[in-house]
Amino acid sequence: MGVSSESADEPGWDVSPEDEVAPVVEATGRQIRLWREAAGMRVVEFGRAIGYGEDLVRKVERGARIPRADFLDRADDVLNAEGRLRAFKEDMEKARYPKKVRELKMLEERAVELLLYSNHNIHGLLQTEEYARALFGTWRPTLSQDGLERAVAARMARRTIFSRSPVPELSFVQEEVTLRRPVGGNLVHRRQLEHLREMAELTQVEFQVMPTARADHPGAAGRIQVLKFGDGTAVGRTDDEFNGRPVSDPRQLRILELRYGIIRAQALSPGESLAFIEQVLGET
Repeated sequence: MGVSSESADEPGWDVSPEDEVAPVVEATGRQIRLWREAAGMRVVEFGRAIGYGEDLVRKVERGARIPRADFLDRADDVLNAEGRLRAFKEDMEKARYPKKVRELKMLEERAVELLLYSNHNIHGLLQTEEYARALFGTWRPTLSQDGLERAVAARMARRTIFSRSPVPELSFVQEEVTLRRPVGGNLVHRRQLEHLREMAELTQVEFQVMPTARADHPGAAGRIQVLKFGDGTAVGRTDDEFNGRPVSDPRQLRILELRYGIIRAQALSPGESLAFIEQVLGET
C-alpha cells in the first residue's frame, strides 16, 4: 500500500489545545496508540501498513490531527480492532468543523423551511467549493492553510440539506451584486452562476434576485435567516438587530418574517430571477 497523499505537510485537520473538540480528538488518538502498542507495531511500521506518513501518525496519536475516516478504517483493519476504531468516525467527522458551523448544521438538518436573504455574497448553501475557497481567501486576517481547508470543508458539509428526505422548503433572496461580483475570477464566477442556475431549478428551492435598482427595501440591516421546525418553533437571525444573535421569541421572529416577506415581494420572481442568471452568464 502506498503512502497516502495526506502527508505530514499537507493542509489537513490540525487541532489546537484551545479547540473545544481537542479532548475527543486526544481520546481517539490515545486509543489508536494503545491498539498499535498492543499489536507490537512501531509507529513507522504502522504508518507503512495503513499508507500514512510516520509524522502524521504521531500527530494523530497525540491528538494534534483529526484522523480521516479512511485512516480509521485502515487502522481498524490492520490492528484487528473489530470496529472499535471505526466507531470514532462519526465523532471525528463532527470534530472537523468549528462549533458554530456544527450548531448551524444541526439546526439546518432539523428545519422544514428556510428563509434566507443575502446581501454581500452568495449564500453558503449555494456556494461551489471553489467559490467558497476564494471567498475565505479574502478574509483578513488571512486564514492559515489548515483553517482555510477546514472552513471550506465545513461549508460543503452543510450542502447535505439538499439530499435530505423529506427535503425542506428553501427560499433564497440574493442581492444582484452577489451574482455580479466575480469572486475567484471569471472561471470560478461562471461556474458559480451555473451552479446557481441548477439550484434555482430544483423543485424545493425558490430563488429570487433583488435588483440593485430597488432603492427602498428592509434588507439594509443585513442578512436575514429564519429556520422553521416541524414542531412549530423557529429560530432567526439578522446582522444589525438583536446583537446579531439567534432569536426564538415569537415577537422577534415576527419582525424578521415581516422584513423577509417584503423583501421577497420586491424581488424578481423565481422565473425572472432564473432569466437574470442567464443574463449575467451571457455577460461573463
